[in-house]
Amino acid sequence: MRSNLVSALFLGLTASINLPPVAAVHTMIPKTSFDSQSDFDADWNYLYPWGSDHNGGARMTKSKINISGGVLTLTASPASGEKPASGGKSIPIHYLSGTIHAKEHFNVSRSGGYDFSAEFKASTTKGTWPAFWLTAVDGWPPEVDMAEWKGSGKVSFNTFNTSKEVEARDVKYESPREWHSFKTEVRDENGRDLAIRFFMDGKEVVRQVGKGFLGKPMWLIIDLQMEGSSGSPGPKDDTLFQVRNLEVLSYNL
Repeated sequence: MRSNLVSALFLGLTASINLPPVAAVHTMIPKTSFDSQSDFDADWNYLYPWGSDHNGGARMTKSKINISGGVLTLTASPASGEKPASGGKSIPIHYLSGTIHAKEHFNVSRSGGYDFSAEFKASTTKGTWPAFWLTAVDGWPPEVDMAEWKGSGKVSFNTFNTSKEVEARDVKYESPREWHSFKTEVRDENGRDLAIRFFMDGKEVVRQVGKGFLGKPMWLIIDLQMEGSSGSPGPKDDTLFQVRNLEVLSYNL
């Protein structure tokens, strides 16, 4: 009886020794960041990291951002009389809209990674271009489009390794007026590249690789851009992009 007990303890100890390491998990952005203005201010900034304009027909302004009841709402409204955007080329501005970016940078270290998750109501109407994405703090790439809608009735998942080397997957986007959940898992793959797994409504959509992305800080951006890659003309009425239950977790093995 005693020998059986000793054997069981030994086997239990051996099993525990052979267990894989447990990941240390840290919440970088909690699901409560859209609960109140003070919660928002703790984790987010208004506009793009570089200003109010990007590569579409909307100019971003704080007035088009609303936080209420745990939901972030970005509204794009038709506008006239705005000066063109000048990001390398002159782009006519036909809308005022909203964007935010996280205060912290996201830099995957060796044996580390992140989970980015949220629920969205996003338009697929021609000329509307909502997106949830990561982009390089210094230079470009990296860029990871964790969910991007470009007025086609589909949602896109993309990883830009260069402007010509792009991994992309488009999926039909059913019921755009309903909430849909998205999650992107980003992990150190081999001490150089990132393994990126995209999920929608609890199902894995695709896996991609960010080549040489390890150790490169990225911005997290939520924006409602208009026209540009989503076509034109855009809608004549207001467009909404809503977000709730957003959470960012960091992992370290």
